[in-house]
Amino acid sequence: MDLLIFDFDGLILDTESVSYRSWSEIFASHGTELPLSEWSKCIGTHHGAFDVHAYLEERSGKSLDRRKLRETQHARAMELLGPMEPRPGVLDYLKEAQALRIAMAVASSSHQEWLMGHLARLNISHCFHSIRCANDVTNVKPHPELYELTLEFMGVSPDRALAFEDSPNGIKAAKAAGIFTVAVPNPVTATLDLGEADERIDSMADIRLRDLLQRVAARKAAGT
Repeated sequence: MDLLIFDFDGLILDTESVSYRSWSEIFASHGTELPLSEWSKCIGTHHGAFDVHAYLEERSGKSLDRRKLRETQHARAMELLGPMEPRPGVLDYLKEAQALRIAMAVASSSHQEWLMGHLARLNISHCFHSIRCANDVTNVKPHPELYELTLEFMGVSPDRALAFEDSPNGIKAAKAAGIFTVAVPNPVTATLDLGEADERIDSMADIRLRDLLQRVAARKAAGT
């Protein structure tokens, strides 16, 4: 294996649970709720895939100040994210990959300011040889462009790469690029259909990277 490609939101840092929680609190304050089945439409892709403001107005029956809603949600999300560390096992995978001399990259549908700000705060930017985000492509996930761009930049063929994703949209993107994909769901995405992934683990803390790579190699050799 020559390259590990990591999603960011919900995979490295559980921003997905924070986003859903912060919006759910806003919905509750307006006397309604935000079903995960609706919110999941924008997980792993651009937020335009689901107009949360329009949905809240529909559910509450009121016209709302969208700018104020965004400011309230963002402030609450940043409050929750402030002390948050990477998901269990992530730092161990980064260290182990470095020890194994396997290159690493990030492919995220988020915008550069959000992504780079969190990677810097977590002090892990230096771990990645390539960081690609929404600013770098025309189409974000589930389109494979982010993955294709990463492979091209790194000079690695799809069969020599491994992708880690937490959402259906991310998995679709990696698979469309021809990459063996491991699903690592978070509490929000665990109930979604991740069946397109080649492998699934509940947490990176559950299995060492080298053991996972051996499992992946065996699956590939068996053609399953």
